[in-house]
Amino acid sequence: MDAGSIPGPWPARLRWALDQGRRVAHRGAPYAVAGLMLLGLQRLPLTETLDLLWYDLITTLRPAPGGKEHPIALVGIDEGDIGAFGWPIDDAILCKAIDRITAAGATAVGLDIYRDRGVGPNQDCLRQRFRNDPRLISINNVAEGIGPVPGTPPQRQGFNDLVVDPDGVVRRDLVHVSGQDAATVSFPLRVLEVGKGALWMRQQLEKGTAPGPWLEPTSGGYQRLDAAGYQQMLVFDRPGSFPLWNLRQVLAERPLPASAFRGRMVLIGSTAPSLRDLFPVPRTRFATDSSLMLIPGVEIHAQRLAALLDRYEGDHSRRIRTLPGWSDAVLELLAAALGLGLGEAFRQLRRSVIAVGLVAVLLVGGSVALLLANVWIGLAMPLAALVVMAGAAWLRRGAASQEQQQQIERLLGQTTSPAVARALWDQREQLLSDGRFEGRQLMVTVLMSDTCNFTTVSERLDPRSLLAWLNQGMSRFVPAITTRGGMVNKFTGDGLLAVFGAPLSDGPEADALAAVEAALAIQSEVEVLNDGLAERGEPAMHLRIGLHSGDVLAGSIGSSERLEYAVIGDAVNCASRLESVEKERQRNRCRVLVSADTRSLLPPDLALRWEGWGRISLKGRQEPLEVWELLGPAVISPDSAPAAVPASPTSARP
Repeated sequence: MDAGSIPGPWPARLRWALDQGRRVAHRGAPYAVAGLMLLGLQRLPLTETLDLLWYDLITTLRPAPGGKEHPIALVGIDEGDIGAFGWPIDDAILCKAIDRITAAGATAVGLDIYRDRGVGPNQDCLRQRFRNDPRLISINNVAEGIGPVPGTPPQRQGFNDLVVDPDGVVRRDLVHVSGQDAATVSFPLRVLEVGKGALWMRQQLEKGTAPGPWLEPTSGGYQRLDAAGYQQMLVFDRPGSFPLWNLRQVLAERPLPASAFRGRMVLIGSTAPSLRDLFPVPRTRFATDSSLMLIPGVEIHAQRLAALLDRYEGDHSRRIRTLPGWSDAVLELLAAALGLGLGEAFRQLRRSVIAVGLVAVLLVGGSVALLLANVWIGLAMPLAALVVMAGAAWLRRGAASQEQQQQIERLLGQTTSPAVARALWDQREQLLSDGRFEGRQLMVTVLMSDTCNFTTVSERLDPRSLLAWLNQGMSRFVPAITTRGGMVNKFTGDGLLAVFGAPLSDGPEADALAAVEAALAIQSEVEVLNDGLAERGEPAMHLRIGLHSGDVLAGSIGSSERLEYAVIGDAVNCASRLESVEKERQRNRCRVLVSADTRSLLPPDLALRWEGWGRISLKGRQEPLEVWELLGPAVISPDSAPAAVPASPTSARP
C-alpha cells in the first residue's frame, strides 16, 4: 500500500508512514547491530588469531612425510660443537668442514651463518672458497643490513629474511621478490638454483608466469596480510626428520657414510638453543615436549627448500591452496544469510538452535576436511556470521514474541482462560498480522446476558454500592464462561457479550455445548449469589441470557490508539434479541433462551429440560426464529443412568 492509497488527510498519512518506519526499524534493529558486530570483528585481530590457531591444530593432525625423501642434509652446530670449538666458530674450522662436505659430493652448500666479518687468523680461506667454489652460497640479511661472506658473487648470495606472523609462528615462505638486483634472491631459491641449475623458476617468477597459488592479503584465515612478493604457505615435513649431522661428526677422523652428502644440498647452521635461532611452526604449536616446541632456523630453510623442490619436480599435491579474496566475502555473506534463514525458519526456537548448531558442525567439519586436503579457508568469520545473524534472528523473534504477547493481552485482556490464552499464543503466527487479528468469518455461539430491573436497583443504591453489587455477579459469571473456553468479548454496562468459537474453535458442536454448559453454570451461580445477597439485605439479581449460533465476522477493529477484538454479524444480533425478547415472560431468576440453531448442534441425548416457545419474530429480523427456554439439567432418577451430564467448571478446553 502506498501513501496515496491511505484514506484520510495528510497528517494521518504521515502518522501511518512514521508508524511503518518505526515498525521496520524495530524489526531490523537486531540485524543492524549484528552487521555492525561482524564489521567490528573483521577489524579485530581476534578472528585471524583463531583461524591461525585452527590452521595449526589441523596441520598437526595431518600426516606428513619425512625430510629424508628430499636430497637435503643439515649440518647443525649444537651445544657440543660450541663447547668444543667455541663461538663464533673460527673461519678455518668452517673451511675444513666445507671442504669435507664438498669432497663428499654435495651439489650445493649453503652457509646459514652470518660471516660478513671474519673470525680467527685465517679469514681469507673462507672468502677464497666462497669466491671460487660455484657450489657455495652465502646468506645475508637485507632487513638488518648484514652482508654475505666478502667476495661471494651476487649469483651465489641469498637473503635470510624469514616472514613471521604476528604471533611469532613461521607458516609461510617469501619465495621471491621480483624486480630486485641479482644478489637479492631468497636463500632457499638460491640453493635450489645452484644445486639443480633451476634458473627457469626465478625467470617465471620475474615474468609473473609461475603457477600459484600465491598468498593474497585475505588468503585463508589471514585478514590483512602483507603479501608482498611471491609468498606461499609452507607444508612442513616432520620436524627433525631431515638428515642431521653436527660439526664434530663432520670433522671427526672417522669419515661419515658415503651417502651422507653425496648428491645432496647441504645447509650449515646453528641448532644450539643457546644461540636462540629457534622458531615455532604449525607442527610444533601443540607439542607437549618442550624440546619439540621450536625448530632451528636452518631446518626452516630446509623446509622452504623442500617446498621449492616440490615445485621443481612438478609435485602440486602438497601445496596449500587458498580461495581468492572475494570468495571469503561471499562465504561470509552466505553464512550470514544461512544464519538469518535458520534463525527465522523454525517456529520452535529449540529446533532453530539445533539447526544452527548442525550447520556450525558441518562448517567446522568441512573446514577440517578441506585443510586435510590442503585447502585453507577462514573459519572464524563465516562461523561468527552464522551464529551472530542467527542470534540476531532469535533476539528479533524474542522481541516480536513479547510484542505479540502484549498485543494479544491488549486485544483480549483478561477475557479468556489461561488455557485459551496459551492456545492463542501457540497459534499467534497464524492469527496475528501486523499486531492485529485479521478479519475472518467464523461459526460461533454467542451468549448475551443482561441484568433485569437494573434501573430500579440503581435508584436504591449509591454508585459505589451499585458497582460492588454488579461486580459480585460478574465475578461469578465471567469464570463460568472463560473456564469453558469462551471469551468475554465486552461488558455492556449491566450485561456482557461472550463468544464461543472465536478466535479459536473446537468445532461448532463443541462450542455450542460449551456455551450451554456456561449458561447452566451461570444459572446455578445466580441462585448461590442471591442467597448471599439476601443474607446481607441487598437486592436480588435477576438475569436474562440469549444463546444463538451462526456466522460472524471476527477481527481487530479500531486504530493504533485504540484497538479491540470484535465480533459482528447476525448471530450477535440474534443473541441480543433473544436476551431481550418478551421480558415479562421470566419465571425464574435466570432465564436462558436458546435458538434452534444452537440446540441443533447439541448432542441429541443431552439430559436437559427444555420448554418450547415456538417461532418468534425478533426485532430487525424478517424470518422468525424457533426458540427454546433452557430450564436446567434433566431430573434423573437414581435407577436410571444419565445419557449425558453437563460438564463441570473443570471441563474447560485444554
